[in-house]
Amino acid sequence: MDLTQDWHLQETQDSENEMFHRPINEENMFFHAVSSGDIDFVYQNCKQKRFTESEGVGMLSRDPVTNLKYHFVITTAFITRLCVESGMEMELAFRLSDFYILKLDNLHTTQAVIDLHDRMVLDFTGKMRLVVRNMGTSKAVTACIDYIYVHIKERITIEDLAEYTGLSASYLSRVFKKETGISVSDYIREKKIEKAQNLLKFCDYSLVEITNYLSFSSQSHFIQLFKNYTGMTPKKYRNMHSRSSWNVDDIKEPETV
Repeated sequence: MDLTQDWHLQETQDSENEMFHRPINEENMFFHAVSSGDIDFVYQNCKQKRFTESEGVGMLSRDPVTNLKYHFVITTAFITRLCVESGMEMELAFRLSDFYILKLDNLHTTQAVIDLHDRMVLDFTGKMRLVVRNMGTSKAVTACIDYIYVHIKERITIEDLAEYTGLSASYLSRVFKKETGISVSDYIREKKIEKAQNLLKFCDYSLVEITNYLSFSSQSHFIQLFKNYTGMTPKKYRNMHSRSSWNVDDIKEPETV
């Protein structure tokens, strides 16, 4: 296969047809909006269906669905790395990326790909909005937050975090509380309850399974902590919020904060 010849033929054809890519600054504006948590800009971009515009974006496949999927993967890759550079936990960013790209396998229409794209970019943007609000933490505290995210299923102690960061437990406790406004133990409990909320909403795990999965000391301890943080029991929370699936049609225009 003579790729050099193919390239020159394609280059000549594109020039004759005046096929040019749109200015890169337009894409940069969008990527920056995602990585900076600008939910309003990103929402309007989705509403204007910018992702579906074919002019100036290049054709990566002659099949329209495959072409859109390729652009989806490229967009997700750029967003993932920019969000990591802008402060998102690396493991969270790459897990999100893997999750959404894997979802492409089961999509067979351009509209389904578009819906997933909008869901993906708004998900990243919403999470970056929270990251931006909590900017200013030191390298040690950021490392602790990332460690807690990755090891949320385990029993995590201040000694574990001290060993991970190479700092003394007492010093790390003071720094963490000063920068986040919350103690390490309270932060860990808060994140475990957030994880439990997601399990109750989106999974069929029993209370015993959730208790064991998140390494709570007992089911009664889990229920009491959950009630303290949410104001209701896990069972009541599940009854109120449980849903079998999500749909991109549920995306609403963001409220002004």
